[in-house]
Amino acid sequence: MGELDCRGRACPQPVLMTRNFLAEENPSENFCVLVDNRAAAENVKRFLENSGRACLVESRGGGFAVCASGGEGPEKEKGTVLVPKEGEGLRKILVVLANDRIGRGDGVLGRGLMTNFILTLDEMGDSLWRIVCLNEGVHLALEGAPSLDPLRQLESRGVEILVCGTCMEHYGVTDRRAVGSSTNMLDIVTGLAVADTVINL
Repeated sequence: MGELDCRGRACPQPVLMTRNFLAEENPSENFCVLVDNRAAAENVKRFLENSGRACLVESRGGGFAVCASGGEGPEKEKGTVLVPKEGEGLRKILVVLANDRIGRGDGVLGRGLMTNFILTLDEMGDSLWRIVCLNEGVHLALEGAPSLDPLRQLESRGVEILVCGTCMEHYGVTDRRAVGSSTNMLDIVTGLAVADTVINL
């Protein structure tokens, strides 16, 4: 079984290295990607699964090994973002939440406004494609957050919720994420590239 050592690499390097490994080596046998933190493990696992490979994450030597089955997966990817098929006309709205509140005034008011904003996002219907939480916005996806239930409801109807892994590591809240998937800057940038509309808060 082959190994790709991405330990000591900052986000999004483990995902980029994995992508390059698949493009250059096209491994037909099982292989493992070694990383040194949980956020990187989740990001690599998600990338590999989107490439059509089955994955298993194991604890190994103080870090993690993301072990994947070899063989080519279905062509689903462009970068790390699923791209709509040609001819599909549905608009793709991406919402970036970089704070846990709206505005710079009263904090209680700002957090209440953010919760109300998330509650109202359902009005966008099927055009709402993805929500990205980064910087202080990752607190919106944590256990006990007032925004948690509305985000879970959106996720249950197919909206993709992505939470910045580097940001969660910075705030020490990685184990408290209660909705969505950990993401990285490559996911965020490629998502911005394919979205029809981007809303930043």
